Amino acid sequence: MNRFGIAIAGLLLLLLIGFAAVVRVTGPGWSGTSPHVVAPPPAAPGSPAPGGAPATLPVPVQGVARAQLSSSWSDPRDGGTRAHHAIDIPAPRGTPVLAVADGTIEKLYTSALGGLTVYERTPDGGLVYYYAHLDRYAPQLAEGQMVRAGQVLGAVGSTGDADARVPHLHFEIHRMAPGEAWWQGEELDPYPILRRG
Repeated sequence: MNRFGIAIAGLLLLLLIGFAAVVRVTGPGWSGTSPHVVAPPPAAPGSPAPGGAPATLPVPVQGVARAQLSSSWSDPRDGGTRAHHAIDIPAPRGTPVLAVADGTIEKLYTSALGGLTVYERTPDGGLVYYYAHLDRYAPQLAEGQMVRAGQVLGAVGSTGDADARVPHLHFEIHRMAPGEAWWQGEELDPYPILRRG
């Protein structure tokens, strides 16, 4: 190709770039604004948002308003030997504890720290919700059972290492990697997620 051909090819390239800068193309797979482009529907409560964390969740204790919540993330526990990676939601003993999202009861477990606990996994397996210090489980609650958001899982209590004078729900969120078991996962701060709504 001679110099004249290179000049013509360069001119055509510049014209093509100029045309692309002027023309706006929208539609599926393209960015841009148009009255015909529809935003995706908001995620259902409890569904992971980008990054794996839910955008918002309902408060898991019946009758407790978002404004009543306070953060205790990273507060020292056991004389400073460990940090609190949850939110504590005080309520009268026996107050219903509600599922924050649709899911499956992965594990009902009793431990020295958490007392009576429930581990609920989301349908996509990406999150586990942990409810601890329960006074009792809901009747007929069983491992492998599918539950719906708002369903009663148990009642607020002070089992495990909780102070008997201060019944509360200890609530955690764990982001799960493929293959991780119910007790594993990366802990996420529930406070900002529960406060949004």
